[in-house]
Amino acid sequence: MMAKIVKGNDFKGVVDYILDKNKNTQLVTCEGLFMENRGTIAMSFNVQSQMNNKIAKPVGHIALSFSKKDEPRLKNRVMANIALEYMERMGIRNTQFFIARHFDKEHPHVHIAFNRIDNNGNTISDRNERLRSTRICKELTVKHGLHMASGKENVKRNRLKEPDWTKYELYDILKTEVGRCGNWDVLVANLKRQGVDVHFRHKGQKDEIQGVVFTKNGYHFNGSKVDRRFSYSKIDAALRRNRHEERMEMTAKVHEVAMPSVQSGTAHGEFFNGSLGLLNGSDSSYNAVDAEANQEMAEILRRKKKRKRGMRL
Repeated sequence: MMAKIVKGNDFKGVVDYILDKNKNTQLVTCEGLFMENRGTIAMSFNVQSQMNNKIAKPVGHIALSFSKKDEPRLKNRVMANIALEYMERMGIRNTQFFIARHFDKEHPHVHIAFNRIDNNGNTISDRNERLRSTRICKELTVKHGLHMASGKENVKRNRLKEPDWTKYELYDILKTEVGRCGNWDVLVANLKRQGVDVHFRHKGQKDEIQGVVFTKNGYHFNGSKVDRRFSYSKIDAALRRNRHEERMEMTAKVHEVAMPSVQSGTAHGEFFNGSLGLLNGSDSSYNAVDAEANQEMAEILRRKKKRKRGMRL
């Protein structure tokens, strides 16, 4: 389960989009709205939003997407209950809303349109909404036994539009380059060759770097917005880790040169193999002369042993 949150100022626009007949829309549930037609729905939203003119973007729009693997069990009633629980946990309560299901994509998904000005004229807080939303989606996925998404690698790229297309293209580039570079200079140069510009954000007037922004195809992305692993601090840590691993590898190679390992088939190995060959009689140098000499030596030792036994007597 994943959520995409959008805020705006055009209730008519969001109502027309969600209730578009071309998307085979099914209304799931609603509250506090005149649902006669799309015009009366937008009018209801607009009237209540006038209770608080301080908010420039009173339109709340959230798309909740689920894995296709969960489709057989995701009836409208089930999706409505999950969406309502999501709203409650996000603090979206005591306000106008409607929830509708679309069938224009392969995966099950619903759209939530709500008024950010509640029934008392208060603003519904959006503080840390994306962090809270991510946590809540994971919790609800586990609670309801839903399929856990496997990340950006499985996103259907051919369905993406800008700027998401560029964002995912940038994700692929960063994943490769951050994994193999050892410092920022090399990383910036490699990204530059692939059409990506890098800009650092500094803390106030100080030289301390606070963040990194990547630009490609005219679109600007904070590193952490591309993916959490690409924030400035996490990239910096990854580059330092790459340098450390590279040094360790070089040190290991130096030791290998100074102390070459003995392998089977080397002179040392041949010594042992040859010795075993002599004992087993399998070496080509083992001939009749050697056999005769060995027999003579055995006879001498036998005689000496016999004399010693006679002396004891």
